[in-house]
This record gives sequence, C-alpha cells and structure tokens, in this order.
Amino acid sequence: MTTQKATNVTWHEGHVDRADRNKLLGQSGATIWFTGLPSSGKSTIAFTLEHALVERGHLAYVLDGDNIRHGLNKNLGFSPEDRNENIRRLGEVAKLFADAGVLVCTSFISPYRQDRDRARQIHADAGLPFIEVFVKASVELCETRDPKGLYKKARAGELKEFTGVSAPYEEPLNPELVLDSGELSPQQATEIVLLYLATKGLLAAKG
Repeated sequence: MTTQKATNVTWHEGHVDRADRNKLLGQSGATIWFTGLPSSGKSTIAFTLEHALVERGHLAYVLDGDNIRHGLNKNLGFSPEDRNENIRRLGEVAKLFADAGVLVCTSFISPYRQDRDRARQIHADAGLPFIEVFVKASVELCETRDPKGLYKKARAGELKEFTGVSAPYEEPLNPELVLDSGELSPQQATEIVLLYLATKGLLAAKG
C-alpha cells in the first residue's frame, strides 16, 4: 500500500458527476487491461480495438507501456520495485480516464499478479469496470516475433530483468478474457473484446 505523504490535501467534489459524462458520451467508461509477455501482441490488439471503437462512435484511448515510459514514467526502470510503481501509477491514470467516461485500452506487461490486482482494486473502489485480458502466447512464439530484438539481447545477457527470460511473468488466474494470439488475428481478438463490452452494456448506443 502506498503511503499518503501529503497531509494538507482535501478531495474536492465537482459539479458534474459520472452519469452526466456517460450521458454526454453515450457510453460508460471502463478499463480494458491487456497483459502478457513482451511481443505477445498486446499493443497491436489494443490499438486495433481503439480504432474499432472510434469507428463505431466511441471515445477510446490506448495507454501503452512503452509510450508511458517516454513521459509519465520516464524515471522508472525495470526492477521489481520500479515495475510495482509503474503499474501503481498506470492503474491510477486508467481509473481517471475511465471516470471521465473513456474506454481505456491499456497495454502493459504488468508481470506481477499483485500489481494487477491492485489496479483492479483501484477501479473497484471507484465503482468502475476493470476488464483483465490475458494475451496468451508462449515465450517461444514471442521470440519468433521479437520486433525490437529484445529477446535476443536478453538471451545474450545485454538486458537485465527482461520478462520471460530473466524476470518472471505471473499469468492471470481469473481474467475476464483470454486471447490466444497464436490462434487469433488482431482483428479476431478485437471482435471478441467488442462482443464482451457489448454484453456488459458498455457500448450503449448514443441517444
């Protein structure tokens, strides 16, 4: 649990509530949390989903792990402690986006169950949907993709704390969805997520 250091802060309630924002957008905010090994296909599916949602008239946004490390989390590395803080921050940011009514498509390795569970709890405490999507792919398959050549560097000892090689990945125990990226194309995976969101009433038609 992160300690609250500042003691002279007060939460201010606004004059617009979540229902007002959802009515304006014609949708309910939620976080779709893609997790999996490096090169499993998380980002590809997340960006494909974002595009499909926008095409259907929904406000969506991708929070991508690499992109976030160019700004908000540029001061964090890949030690277990830094990964923990990385996901803590991202869980809070995703919650804010979802509270604003956005369908947030996150793409983070997020290798530790405890960190993902904390992100889920952050959303649960705020009364917001959190949909954990495990993008399943074997290390062997991910290595054959490896567009950045990171597995090769990790195998050569040039990268430390690399998930799947020198750092662990803890698979989700009860994710809402499992997408086998070795069997599904990004488009097929996206259709599965869209159907799930529709059945949960998160893609209400604009009135």
